[in-house]
Amino acid sequence: CRTIHLFYKFLFMYLSYMFIEKLDSHTPMYFFLTNLAFVDLCYTSNATPQMLTNIISKKTISFAGCFTQCYIFIALLVTELFMLAAMAYDRYVAIRDPLRYSVKMSRRVCICLVTFPYVYGFSDGLFQAILTFRLSFCNSNVINHFYCADPPLIKLSCSDTYVKKHAMLISAGLNLSSSLTIILMSYTFIIATVLQIKSAEGRHKAFSTCGSHMMAATLFYGTLFCMYVRPPTDETVEESKIIAVFYTFVSPVLNPLIYSLRNKDVKKALKNALR
Repeated sequence: CRTIHLFYKFLFMYLSYMFIEKLDSHTPMYFFLTNLAFVDLCYTSNATPQMLTNIISKKTISFAGCFTQCYIFIALLVTELFMLAAMAYDRYVAIRDPLRYSVKMSRRVCICLVTFPYVYGFSDGLFQAILTFRLSFCNSNVINHFYCADPPLIKLSCSDTYVKKHAMLISAGLNLSSSLTIILMSYTFIIATVLQIKSAEGRHKAFSTCGSHMMAATLFYGTLFCMYVRPPTDETVEESKIIAVFYTFVSPVLNPLIYSLRNKDVKKALKNALR
């Protein structure tokens, strides 16, 4: 009962957060935050209900359900990577060229920057899921994890996993490195611009607008590097269960708190919503 109650608390927090962000979604920053909250909500909800069901009743998951969970999980994971990259670019434009920010980050540009992560994420997720479920599973059907993920499924397979292992490592390495490169380049230019500001107050104000994004990106990318950029072995699969808790539940749950507590506009929107 406590576990279910905790889940509903998280669900209520996410729905409330999405509503708060929607109040001011006409600005680019809030538009990206709304989509990030939506991805986090779907991302966590993909694994949480099944996990709660397993804790309470020890039920199994069907082959189709496992495929769907694996597909959606990878798709949303990749989507969030590039969503964070798009948000880094948004912060770069806001600080680098504030006078033309509204022109450069028009509604059309924002929609394009948000659409790409969804399209690419769900395409890559489908490709990876199909490779996984082309494998043969002829021995044990007990997944050593709390959701259907690639590493434990690869360990469970009794067929040749060479293609899948390398496809997973290439995809993870490419997606992590390319999205992280965008973020690092954006922050390199941001830091260079902020250091040119003469007043300490101006520099602090500029950096504070990026603090929430930097915290969210560091937490998410750090756990993912530990999880996927390694070949699946018995040891790494066991470690991945612990690490997965952070980027599956902790990171998405902390994102609304990180952005809300560090953003005066979000606090104001929350007060208005509560009224």
